[in-house]
Amino acid sequence: MSEDDPRPLHIRRQGLDPADELLAAGALTRVTVGSGADAENHWMATSHAVVRQVMGDHRQFSTRRRWDARDEIGGKGIFRPRELVGNLMDYDPPEHTRLRQKLTPGFTLRKMQRMQPYIEQIVTERLEEMEQAGSPADLVEFVAEKVPGAVLCELIGVPRDDRATFLQLCHAHLDGSRSQKRRAVAGEAFSRYLLAMIAREREEPGEGLIGSVVAEYGDEATDEELRGFCVQVMLAGDDNISGMIGLGVLALLRHPEQIDAFRGDEQPAQRAVDELIRYLTVPYSPTPRIAREDVTFGDQVIKAGESVICSLPAANRDPALVPDPNRLDVTRESAPHIAFGHGVHHCLGAALARLELRTVFTTLWRRFPALRLADPAQEDKFRLTTPAYGLTELMVAW
Repeated sequence: MSEDDPRPLHIRRQGLDPADELLAAGALTRVTVGSGADAENHWMATSHAVVRQVMGDHRQFSTRRRWDARDEIGGKGIFRPRELVGNLMDYDPPEHTRLRQKLTPGFTLRKMQRMQPYIEQIVTERLEEMEQAGSPADLVEFVAEKVPGAVLCELIGVPRDDRATFLQLCHAHLDGSRSQKRRAVAGEAFSRYLLAMIAREREEPGEGLIGSVVAEYGDEATDEELRGFCVQVMLAGDDNISGMIGLGVLALLRHPEQIDAFRGDEQPAQRAVDELIRYLTVPYSPTPRIAREDVTFGDQVIKAGESVICSLPAANRDPALVPDPNRLDVTRESAPHIAFGHGVHHCLGAALARLELRTVFTTLWRRFPALRLADPAQEDKFRLTTPAYGLTELMVAW
């Protein structure tokens, strides 16, 4: 860690880009996270090839955290904290396979297409609210912070009358600026709501994700597993998409010649969304991988039991992935980026994320063709304490 930036190297950003020192760190290097008694030593991977190999090889690298020295690396273990039950990132095959195969049908292309009218509706409503508030307005407040949560409630199957309360509990639980005690209290209330909702769905399954799972598989997925998965979905889907909406609009307003991709056919818009996802890559890294055995990369050896932090933003700016990777080019063909992960832990909600972002950007510029930064000279306000990168505010005018 540098004196100028105390944050761990793998989460350092400068504006829309990964920090220079992160991009210059080397394909695989040793890093220390934390300080004093809390310091932890890890490997950090930054090249696209190494990150892809580490994340894609679940036989040599485990995501299962060890909470007891007696645990076998990658084994089921003798203990899993409640907050990780149902979190797919703490499961290796075959445990992971068992749970994921029950959840995958809720994320099929057909399911996403069924959600499209609702996504269009919620985006339109949020933009109407922003327009009624008057120019200038904070796009983060009206759109980036509102759309993802509403979409996820529809996906999971939260009753519409409960959604405001549900999202309030969720945000309080995930708010990194709150004390640990207050977050724990909010988290317990959030869990109680989820368990009560799951119990109702078992009695009378609805059309949402939870209802579909319990209707198909009964108690093969436990209440605690479903609760934990819902928490994971809300954390990843809400934080990542809100970050992408704010940063995506900022990036496009800084490159106005590229906005036309969202004013025409669907295919250019899809390509543009994928390039924005690669270029911005809002998640810093997935769950660290633990080597099950000694693994050699070139002249470096990751020994069994050592952990690897995979820097997604750095990997997606690797010149080996795309030419001129630090340039935003929404016309380039979609590259095999790893913003959604890779291998068995590839994001279940990737198709939903792409649909949601395409809907936001196309609807935004259809409604506000002259959208601009309210004050181009104003300093950008980035959020630095959340699991995914983003903005705390984006004042726009029209």
